[in-house]
Formats: sequence, structure tokens, C-alpha cells
Amino acid sequence: MTPRSEPLLWLQLISFGVLPLEALLLLLVLAGSDPGPLPGLERLFCWAIGALAPALLLVRRPADVWSLLLLQTPLRGRRELQRRLSRLQATPALALATAGGAALGLPLLWWIDRQAAVASPMSPFSSCPRLVALLLAALLLAVMLWQWQQLVQSLWLLSRKAETVAGTPPLSLAELEQQRLCLGLPLLLPEPLLLPEPQKLPEPSVVVPVAVEPEQGTKEAEGSDLDQQVP
Repeated sequence: MTPRSEPLLWLQLISFGVLPLEALLLLLVLAGSDPGPLPGLERLFCWAIGALAPALLLVRRPADVWSLLLLQTPLRGRRELQRRLSRLQATPALALATAGGAALGLPLLWWIDRQAAVASPMSPFSSCPRLVALLLAALLLAVMLWQWQQLVQSLWLLSRKAETVAGTPPLSLAELEQQRLCLGLPLLLPEPLLLPEPQKLPEPSVVVPVAVEPEQGTKEAEGSDLDQQVP
């Protein structure tokens, strides 16, 4: 019962490459409009909507690790291993990681908005009203925070030992609906990965030397030879 056999945990690691692309898209969105008279207040407003409010929700109800935002595994079609791993999501370390991701969103947004003028000639959102740009940026921040939590949760669950997973009771369907944020269409039913089982090395055999006594016939033959040699 190893978590490494769940393909969705590995699929969540795509966020390593998606998050930088979303940061680039955030730059292009903010580059399409000129900042207002109070850019600092605008950035705080965008961060509060796109990072702070979703973080409070995700700390209370973590993102379902079997959800890809648009698609998810049906609740009634989940294996026992998946429900055991869902219970392991409830740990203070993951909540702190989510809060840390939301906190990092503010300096990231601040820096990107200050550098957005450099990308204004390449932005497809030119002549976009500032309020619309801020709302789109808040939406991108919320998606980035969701993927950040999914990435941290997947790394955490993949590092759990099989003995820890086996000793964890599975989460019931009612608890899943009440304690996890399950988003997406219930269309994902991937089969578990078939991992090769570790082979045990054969134990080295210990050879015990056994003293071999000469046979009775040999002893008698040697004794007769000695008698013949004595005059």
C-alpha cells in the first residue's frame, strides 16, 4: 500500500512547470493597463481577493488531492488507498505551507506589477481597464495558490511510508464532502501504477565443516598392512 502507485500524485507535480508560466501570464495581464494613482492599494486589493481569501478557505478545507481543478476522481469511485491518503492531508505543516504560499504572493504581485511596463508592447491585454486587469490577476493568483497547495500535498503524500498509510483509517464519503474542496467534473478514473516489488536477496548459507571418519574397512586394511610389515 504505497502512495507512489497513485498516478494523480505524480500528475500534480506538473505544477513545477505551470507556475512559472502563470507568473508570466500575470505579467502580461498587468502590462495591459496603466496603474492608478494608488498602485500600492490596488496591489493589496488584488492580493486580498486572489490570495488571502482563498488561503483562508484552503486552510479550512484543503484542496482535494484527487482534483485537477477541472476534473476529479468521483467520490464513490475512490479506492481505499486514496481515502487513506486524503486523511493524511489534515496536518498543520500543509496548512502552514498554504499560508506561506499566500504570503509570498504579495511580494510576487508587487514585483510583477512594477515590472509590467516592460512587457506592455507584447501584452495581448492592451487598453484593458485597470479594474478588469486586477480582477484577472486575482483570478490567476487564486489558481496559482491552488496549484501550490496541490504541489506541496503531493510531495508530502509521496514521501509517506507504506506502514504509515496502512495505519491510517480511510476518510468516509461524508467527511470528504465536508472537509475537502472537491472541484471539477467527476470523470477521472486512472488505474494504479504497477510498481515492481523489491526483491529480497538470498541469505548467505553457512557451511559447517564436518569431520569425516575413515571407514571400518579402511582401518582394518591399514592395520593388516602394519602387521605384515612387523617381523
